[in-house]
Amino acid sequence: MAKKGVRFPEKERDYEAEDRQRVQEDMDSLFAVPLAILPLETKGLKRARMVKNVKLQSAIEVFADRETGSGQLDVEDLPAEFDWPEDKTHPDLIIMRKLAVLQSYDIYSLRITLREHGIPVNDDIALKLSDEKQVELAGYMRSFTMPLIMQIYGTDDMSIKSFSDVVGLFKDPDVKKAREKLQQMAEKLDIDIMEVPKFLEDYGDIFLSLSYYRNSMDNIMPIVNEFLDSMEGIRSNWQLRNDPALMKTCTMVENTINETCASISGRFETFNKASKNMWKNLNAERFRQVKGMIESYHTVIGGILCGLTVKMIHWKRLFPDPDLGGPVRRSEFIMSEMKQGIERMRDLERAQPMGAVLNVEED
Repeated sequence: MAKKGVRFPEKERDYEAEDRQRVQEDMDSLFAVPLAILPLETKGLKRARMVKNVKLQSAIEVFADRETGSGQLDVEDLPAEFDWPEDKTHPDLIIMRKLAVLQSYDIYSLRITLREHGIPVNDDIALKLSDEKQVELAGYMRSFTMPLIMQIYGTDDMSIKSFSDVVGLFKDPDVKKAREKLQQMAEKLDIDIMEVPKFLEDYGDIFLSLSYYRNSMDNIMPIVNEFLDSMEGIRSNWQLRNDPALMKTCTMVENTINETCASISGRFETFNKASKNMWKNLNAERFRQVKGMIESYHTVIGGILCGLTVKMIHWKRLFPDPDLGGPVRRSEFIMSEMKQGIERMRDLERAQPMGAVLNVEED
């Protein structure tokens, strides 16, 4: 029994574990990138992150809390904040400027754009989704992995029921059985058996990316629909409907959201059609064509979904219920926050319109 008045020491917080958790959560995000993944010299930046704010501008977030809000710095404020020398450009500022121009911070866009901008990533960091996020995407992934299994093993092989079973062949203690199945896969794909691991890695990753984007779209659409429904309340308000600037802005915002949502949905349909054609007679070359097509649109899809997600999160935070907040408050948000930067989503879509469906002919 403890003596009266004796206080046991509180368990010390594991700040390193908290930082790792925070980094992984950001890696699953469309709109935040943890600066810990970059080889920065300034220690004060390592626990910060770069985010897209409601105006879709990039900012350094040094703290975020429900009570105190978000503490953000503009990239150009960093030299004064950290007392960097004025006679030359600090190497961290060069990296921050390059990071700031990216349209999305999802890992698939980051892989492409960090490489294009020559921004290195720490050797111990892998740009990948968390295990928890991958579990969340399992339902989406099944529609892409089952056709592969059916193509190679058919319906009679009950030992292979999931994509993880296929990958698990490399750890199968029955070496002879595993090799036979891997040889069967290599022959079906028309590749060498040594190329099978790389094929599976690429196959899983590209369709995980598609699952990630589809999941992001599905998560945000209920809020998008709530927002679009609220337009009627603004237009029917006797005071607001006589404000031509507001009416013009509402139309612009509404059209932009409708157009970009339709564009993303159309791209998903195109990818699905190309995938179905590929699965009719699957081989490695057909997969590489589909993979290349999907990857070529990662930054467009990521940028649009990033912008849409940020706007809708802020809208939902201010108006958590359709019956809360009148049309005047909503119109003020549209004029002050919603319209700012939204043209970037439209410009992204128009800069890289969806081409013709990739034609993967059946032999």
